[in-house]
Amino acid sequence: MEYQTKEKLNRENSGLTEKLPIKFLQFGEGNFLRAFVDYLIDKMNKEAGFNAGVAVVQPTVGGLVNMLDEQNNLYTLFVRGVKKGQIVDDQTVISAIQRSLSPYENYQEYLDLAKGEDLEFILSNTTEAGIAFDPSETTLEAGPHKNFPAKVTAFLYERFKHFSGAEDKGLHIIPCELIENNGLTLKKYILQYAQLWNLEEGFSAWVENSNSFHNTLVDRIVPGYPREEKDEYEAKFGYDDNLMVVCEAFLLWVIEGDDKLRALIPFDKIDDQVLIVDDITPYRTRKVRILNGAHTAMLAFSILDGKETVKEAIDAEFAGKFISDTVYNEIIPTLDLSNEELTAFAEEVFDRFRNPFLKHQLSSIALNSVAKFKVRVLPSLLQYVDDKKELPVNLTFALAALIRFYQGEFNGKTLPVMDDAPVLERFKEIWTNNDLGEVVKATLSEVSFWDTDLTEVPGLTDSVTKALKEIDANGIEQGYKNFIKS
Repeated sequence: MEYQTKEKLNRENSGLTEKLPIKFLQFGEGNFLRAFVDYLIDKMNKEAGFNAGVAVVQPTVGGLVNMLDEQNNLYTLFVRGVKKGQIVDDQTVISAIQRSLSPYENYQEYLDLAKGEDLEFILSNTTEAGIAFDPSETTLEAGPHKNFPAKVTAFLYERFKHFSGAEDKGLHIIPCELIENNGLTLKKYILQYAQLWNLEEGFSAWVENSNSFHNTLVDRIVPGYPREEKDEYEAKFGYDDNLMVVCEAFLLWVIEGDDKLRALIPFDKIDDQVLIVDDITPYRTRKVRILNGAHTAMLAFSILDGKETVKEAIDAEFAGKFISDTVYNEIIPTLDLSNEELTAFAEEVFDRFRNPFLKHQLSSIALNSVAKFKVRVLPSLLQYVDDKKELPVNLTFALAALIRFYQGEFNGKTLPVMDDAPVLERFKEIWTNNDLGEVVKATLSEVSFWDTDLTEVPGLTDSVTKALKEIDANGIEQGYKNFIKS
């Protein structure tokens, strides 16, 4: 494939002229969906004969659909990271998107998409704030609506009318917004708009019975447009691409669904981790406890140990072993999924941590560390105590390191402590006491931090106090070695 230098990427010069039936309506044209959902659809088209096209709808007044249209809805995706211990550095032109439009400029064209015979799915990522109910959107006729659930309601109503409420013309609606129960929440607001707009009861029944709403869990780091490397990339592939996007190699998409959904989308024909399951709850817990939990457990420990990035910490002999042992020996045993599945996920997490293309500063994940520890790490610690009738050594030491981190200085360096004012003020008050035992008691008993009094956990106060004294006297590495001997 040859390109004239700096010619804009398009269907003719790329040879990607195949026209695909529109099976997906996608709300959102940003980096994440293009590097996540559209990448997967494109891969299934190329590797599994899926033959599915995407129509992209711009969810806000300002957006990128005009830029997409200028490039015939093509863009280059760079997948860069580590997978199964091997460096991945791939590029591909994504061609799954067939149409892109703004309902604010072409509202009737937007509604006409609802009449598509091939349409089967609605996808979205309109940010966490996108799935909300706005009572000011008072009528169906007020379109184009600004509110996302209102847009979907108007679209579904157009489809309902066009196909006279046919049961087999309902859609699978798969939102990717990062809120819990995103599918069911979107459904709730659509039904609220149907009621607010006085739409016939038959439409609400059709929404309920002929359409399916799927809760999801999504995960992929997408740094986005490679501004600093733009000239280098374009010199390499010889065309102008204003929508190129970079993402990590890791990908996880968990969708609540059944055999019907599995039969419709050939996720099993590609090697990316897309799971259709009855209940996403254990997978959300897995992500929070292993991925997010490892990040939070390692944070204070690694910063106090002089590390600056996640990769530096995981690659270090001492810190890396601490993080690995914490996950495999203390977090995984508290979870309900199979050990094989949990171990495989943990290995993928550590591949992500080692990604040489991402400079993930530890300081960038330090915000609100107490609240994060409460949600991501503390449940593993408490479950371990319930199951084993003893304290987990590393999680206990991580808790001590967190308390020491909130003192604000260590070995003459200011620490990147960032939190809400009440948390910072309380720690400032706690650390006026020179007795480390009293510091631990005051911190563990602070119910506003933990939603419980942790001094009631047998042995925890004494153990955290020992760890804190070792950290203060001997630093992280030697302090840890002394602590595990005590």
